[in-house]
Amino acid sequence: MNPPKMSPAVLRLLVIFPNVLSYILLIGVIIYITTNFSGLKAAEVLNFWLILAAVLGPMAIYTTYSIVKRIRAGVL
Repeated sequence: MNPPKMSPAVLRLLVIFPNVLSYILLIGVIIYITTNFSGLKAAEVLNFWLILAAVLGPMAIYTTYSIVKRIRAGVL
C-alpha cells in the first residue's frame, strides 16, 4: 500500500510560510527599535534588541537563499 504523497504546491507553502513569518518578525523588531529607541536606551536594553535584529536578519536571508536554491534544483 502506497502512502499518500503531499503535492509540491502544499509542500512549498509549508516551507515558505514560516520564512515569510520570520521576515514579518524581523520587520516588527526593527520598527519596535526605531519607535522606542530612546526608551530602550534609557532602560539599557538597546543592546539586546540590536543583537536580536542582527541575529534574525542573516538567519532569514540564509533561509530564503536555501529555499530558493532547493526550488531551483527541483528538490522542493
